[in-house]
Amino acid sequence: MSTGTGTGQTVTVYGASGHTGRFVVAELRDRGFVPILAGRDAAKLREPAVSAPGLEARPASVDDPASLDRALAGADAVINCAGPFALTAAPVIEAALRAGIPYVDVAAEIEANADTFTHFADRARAAGAVIVPAMAFYGGLGDLLTTAAMGDWTTADEATIAYGLSGWHPTPGTRVAGTVSRERRAGRRVRFTNGRLEYHDAEPTVLKWPFPAPMGTRQVIGEFTMADVVTIPSHLSIPEVRTHMTTEAAGDLSSPDTPAPSATDETGRSDQTFTVEAVVRSGDTERRAVATGQDIYAVTAPLAAEATARILTGRTHTTGVASAGHIFDAADFLRALAPHITFDVAAPSES
Repeated sequence: MSTGTGTGQTVTVYGASGHTGRFVVAELRDRGFVPILAGRDAAKLREPAVSAPGLEARPASVDDPASLDRALAGADAVINCAGPFALTAAPVIEAALRAGIPYVDVAAEIEANADTFTHFADRARAAGAVIVPAMAFYGGLGDLLTTAAMGDWTTADEATIAYGLSGWHPTPGTRVAGTVSRERRAGRRVRFTNGRLEYHDAEPTVLKWPFPAPMGTRQVIGEFTMADVVTIPSHLSIPEVRTHMTTEAAGDLSSPDTPAPSATDETGRSDQTFTVEAVVRSGDTERRAVATGQDIYAVTAPLAAEATARILTGRTHTTGVASAGHIFDAADFLRALAPHITFDVAAPSES
């Protein structure tokens, strides 16, 4: 269960009417926070599925700094759920810095997250501000698992995060963000190797990954690169970081005919399930951490809300721009996500 409640503190949710934003609003309310609903579309912010009784809606556009200032006025923190983050992250971060409040986002875009570290690290550190990008299923969860698996290691030779998804029905926001990222890298693929991001045109490989039961061994696309290649190297000394994706999920994402996720329970979650395994290797020794759960979009909400709660109660290790595994106690954070996520760390083994 959560280790903290909002006790009436206000959190602006930018992109509150989006698929993930709605989950974040509901999670914040469950924790005792008062969400302020912000976003570009005033009509959508007033929809019954978003605007619970008593919640204030504040329309705001990223190209109108004054409207962002109004959206954040009086808030204790802001969570940015509005992609593509290549367009929204910098303006909302600027507004958060002006307001003097913490910023959290759920960006999965590799380039947008890299930009946040590059452009805001010095300013945020000098101001004593807290900016946590990629506090989501991609980027945040893998970083937390990798950090927890590291334990007392200060360095490792490589880290691999394997994503076992039963399938992937992408939201419209996911598709738009993917298009923006592909355009930014001119269609090339990206990986983190030899201690740096590298863009390349090599064909993807297919291999088998032995996920723990009940998923078991599955076929995965090797180097299906996600935001973990930004978050993990931002604070861990690991020169090789790879992410793999089950072929079913990768196929769903690449198909233009795959529908958006549909609700199968009262919380709005889809029936998608996931197993994420992080493996770090040093020499011949491997350490592993694994998380399982349901619906990658829905589980982003407790990740972002728990982060916000910990920031506002001072349960952090640093300031500035920081990834989840750097700013929080990774294992404690993951345990606090129950029952949304089941988390376990395996004993070290010889590779």
